[in-house]
Amino acid sequence: MARDTTDDRPIENKDDLIAYLASGCKPKQDWRIGTEHEKFPFHVDGNGPVSYEGQRSIRALLEGMQKTLGWNPIMDDGRIIGLVEPTGQGAISLEPGGQFELSGAPLETLHQTCREGNAHLAQLREIAEPLGIRFLGLGASPKWRLSETPKMPKSRYDIMTAYMPKVGSHGLDMMYRTCTIQVNLDFSSETDMRRKMQAGMRLQPLATALFANSPFSDGALNGFQSWRAEIWRDTDNQRAGLLPFVFSENFDFADYVDWALDVPMYFVLRKGRYFDCTHVTFRQFMEGALRDSVPQGMPTMGDWANHLSTLFPDVRLKRFIEMRGADGGPWRRICALPAFWVGLLYDNAALDAIEDLTRAWSLEEVDGLRDAVPVEGLSATFRNHELRETAREVLAIARIGLANRARMNNEGYDETGFLTPLDEVVARGTTSAEEMVTAYNTRWGGSIEPVFFEHAY
Repeated sequence: MARDTTDDRPIENKDDLIAYLASGCKPKQDWRIGTEHEKFPFHVDGNGPVSYEGQRSIRALLEGMQKTLGWNPIMDDGRIIGLVEPTGQGAISLEPGGQFELSGAPLETLHQTCREGNAHLAQLREIAEPLGIRFLGLGASPKWRLSETPKMPKSRYDIMTAYMPKVGSHGLDMMYRTCTIQVNLDFSSETDMRRKMQAGMRLQPLATALFANSPFSDGALNGFQSWRAEIWRDTDNQRAGLLPFVFSENFDFADYVDWALDVPMYFVLRKGRYFDCTHVTFRQFMEGALRDSVPQGMPTMGDWANHLSTLFPDVRLKRFIEMRGADGGPWRRICALPAFWVGLLYDNAALDAIEDLTRAWSLEEVDGLRDAVPVEGLSATFRNHELRETAREVLAIARIGLANRARMNNEGYDETGFLTPLDEVVARGTTSAEEMVTAYNTRWGGSIEPVFFEHAY
């Protein structure tokens, strides 16, 4: 989750909120790729979860990474809860259950993205291995029950933990037991934003299927290829899922602002203290609802930025666009996820082609696919054929887009090779989740423990 910000500029009216989103518009030469990936730390001795405190702990990991990187600590009530690169180009943060997240720097090429991810994992291993800690690349915690999962000392998570059970059946599972890979992408104009948001919304269930990687929970099979995606089907439906208005041909920044204004808030941050604001919407906040209960009780631009970071649609709009549908996975997937979306959305010919392919996909069709994919993966039926056939078409377009970008590494290779893990999924006809289920039923002998060896970083 995003690092909370402070920006004391007052909000005058809704136009300020629209202008905030519009300020993300950039010329194409300034577009960047920001990749985020989460992983589960575990103790090699016993494959148990890692708590915040202690000699072999999350805190020890963060303090070790701080010494190695020289990054600035992020503190919450005197405890280190993350690190930020001194110029703001990248951060390490904690999810509620101790999931370790790298929010990568905005980079120009996928080659740089892969080098960044590889360097991060190497640095992390250097600190973690002497502590007897490794990291698991899955979309959901395969073994530990919610009651066994550690809780990180972040004030905003206390507010969310109390609120989630009121608004959905899986909110705590989402917080404490899931991991994702995300990519953040730029847009040049409101029209460009609309095109990318619409393509992203329509294609998100396909991305979920391609990256399905969470078939275990509580130490056994759970019946899903992506349990993480199933969790998101009932987490907090006021702020998550598909957004019907995005499918409108006239969708614009103002539409997203109007939706965000009427989603309940989580908190307001004042001088390092978090105030529970789950009882009001941002629109009510602007109308003075917190004037008497929160210091400086009228909203600021920092409050708006923080509120936008607590909305969880499948594709999220801030001053950039976040693709949020994929399970966490191994190192090659960390490169493949941004390759998929960059190939589709950062080249004009590819974006035209993907729009032609998906334009007629209705909200109802995409919603139905979103419901089917957690169980069926690429075997789900979509428009009278298996989803894997659509995946083959979409990957071909992504490959064209990456080839057209012609961003070469020092060896003269372009970025298309980063799609190879996804090509393999389509070619063999089975997702990573299905491969793990087969292993569990055969060579693993019905035990969950081998996953901590075969799927660790």
